[in-house]
Amino acid sequence: MNRLVRQHAQQHAETRIRERRHRLAHEAARLMAESGMRDFHQAKLKAAERLGIFDDASLPRNREIEEALREYQRLFQRDNAGGLRQRREAALRALEFFHPFDPRLVGPVLEGTADAHSPVSLQLYCDDPDAVPRFLDQHLIPAEARSRRLRLDRERDGDFPSWVFSAEDLSFDLTVLPLDVVRQAPLSGIDGKPMKRASAAQLRQLLAQDEIAGYEVGQR
Repeated sequence: MNRLVRQHAQQHAETRIRERRHRLAHEAARLMAESGMRDFHQAKLKAAERLGIFDDASLPRNREIEEALREYQRLFQRDNAGGLRQRREAALRALEFFHPFDPRLVGPVLEGTADAHSPVSLQLYCDDPDAVPRFLDQHLIPAEARSRRLRLDRERDGDFPSWVFSAEDLSFDLTVLPLDVVRQAPLSGIDGKPMKRASAAQLRQLLAQDEIAGYEVGQR
C-alpha cells in the first residue's frame, strides 16, 4: 500500500512538473514573440517570475520554448509568414552573393521562427581573416565588425569575427569560421547539438516546399 501511495505521489508530482514546464514554455514563447527577445534563458527566467514558478525541474528546455514560439506565431502572428519568406528569399540571394565562402544559412530565418527583429544570419567559411572584409569593401558594403563566441564541438570553442550590415531593408549577420568547420556544424546555443544549416541548394528546396504548402492551404 505504501509503495502504491508513493508511486501515486510521484506520478502526481511528475504531472505537475510537466504542466509547469508547458506553461513556462508557452509564456516564454509569448514574451519572445511580442517583445522580439531572442535570449531563451532570459525569456525563461522572466516567464518563471511572471508565473511564480521557481523550481529548476519545471524550467523548460530551449527547444521546448522554440516549439512553443513556432506554435504561437502560427496561431497569433500569421502575418509573420510573409516576412519569413521575404527573409528566406533575401537569404538565398545572399548565399549566392557570398558563394566564394561556401556560405550556410542558420538561425531563426532557417528554423522558421524569425520575426520583424530577426537578422538573416549566415556562416561563411574561410581561413583568411581578411578575405571577407576585403570582399565587403570591394562591393562597397559598409559593415560593422563584431565578434561571436561559438562552440565548434565538445572540446573547442572560440571567438570568431562577424560582420553586420543592412541591405534590402533587412539586417544581415555574417560569422566567419575556419574552412574545416564546414564539415561539421558548430553546436547550437539552444540545445548544444550541431546547428541546423542550409546551403543555397537546400534553401531553394525549402522555398519550393513552402510555396507548395502555401498553395495547398489556399486551395482548402
